[in-house]
Amino acid sequence: MSHISFSALVIDRAEDGSITRRLSRMTEDQLDAGEVTIRVAFSSINYKDALAATGAGKIIRRFPCVGGIDLAGEVVRSSDERYAIGDQVVAAGFDIGVAHHGGYAEYARVPADWIVPLPDGLSPLEAMALGTAGFTAALGIVRMEDNGLSPDRGPVLVTGATGGVGSLAIDMLAGLGYEVVALTSKAIQADYLKRLGAADVKLVSSIDLDRLRPLEGARWAGAVDNVGGPLLSWAISTMKPEGTIASIGNAASAELHSTVFPFILRGVSLMGINSSLISHSVSRRVWQRLGADLKPRHLMEITREVALEALPGCFEDFIEGRAKGRTVVRIGG
Repeated sequence: MSHISFSALVIDRAEDGSITRRLSRMTEDQLDAGEVTIRVAFSSINYKDALAATGAGKIIRRFPCVGGIDLAGEVVRSSDERYAIGDQVVAAGFDIGVAHHGGYAEYARVPADWIVPLPDGLSPLEAMALGTAGFTAALGIVRMEDNGLSPDRGPVLVTGATGGVGSLAIDMLAGLGYEVVALTSKAIQADYLKRLGAADVKLVSSIDLDRLRPLEGARWAGAVDNVGGPLLSWAISTMKPEGTIASIGNAASAELHSTVFPFILRGVSLMGINSSLISHSVSRRVWQRLGADLKPRHLMEITREVALEALPGCFEDFIEGRAKGRTVVRIGG
C-alpha cells in the first residue's frame, strides 16, 4: 500500500503566515505513526475543522497537516491485537486533524488508543453524521447525568441551538424525555428546532444582557452551552439549585463574567467538556450510548453529505454562522 496514491485535504502555512488548504496526493509512508491504518469511508465538518482550515482559529499545531478531526472506516493494517483487518472503527479527538494527519484523506494511520469499534446501532455514515459534534454533545449529557441531572429535575437549556452540537443535543435530550428549551438568535429556525424536539424556543433578543444580575430567577436544571460569553453568564445566573451546565464551546466569546453566588448559594456546577482529552473507556462508553439511547431520532434529517473534492469550499459557511445541522464528508466507499 505504500505505493498507492490517495487524495487528502492538506492544511499548510504559507511564507506570509496565511493558512492554505488544498487537495493533494499522498502515500502511506507520508502518514503519521500509529498501530492501526484505516481506509476512511466518512469524516465530517465540525466548527473546529472550519477554524483549522480557514485559519480563523489557531487550531493546527503542526504544518502541513491533513485536516479532519474525526473519521470512520475499515481497518486495513493493524499491529494491535484489539483490532483486526476488516474491523469497522471510529476515531475522534486527541491530536487527529490538528497535530496528526486526520480524516480528510482516503487513508489514516492512528494510535490504537485513539479509536473505538464502531458501536452496534450505527453505520459508518451515521457515526460521522454524529462526528465530534455528536460525541461532544453526548459527552456533555453523560457528564451532567453523572452529576445528577434527570428529566424530573426540570427543563434543560441549549444555547447555540442551530449548530451541530446544539441540534444534536436537543434531539438527544428530547429523546431521553427532557423538556428542552432552545436558545437562538435565528427566529426563522424556530420550526426546525421544534421538529428536533425543543419544547420551546427562546430568542437571544428577549434577554437583556446589559442588565444581568448575579442571580436571576431560577429556571434551568441543566444547560448545554455552545457559545460562552454573556449568554453563559446569563445561564449561570438562571440555574436552579444544584443545576448543571456543560460548557462546550465559545462561538460567541471565550470570556466569562460571573460571580461565585450561583455556585455557593445555589450549588450550581459548571463542567468543562473536552472531547479531545478523555480516557479510552469513557470514549467507548459514550459511543456505545450513541448507538443506543442517545442516538438522535432526526440524525439523517439534519445531515447533508459532500464529496471530498468539494470540501475546500465548505468551511466559510461554518465561520459565518450559515451552517445548520451536520455535514458529512464522503471520503471513500
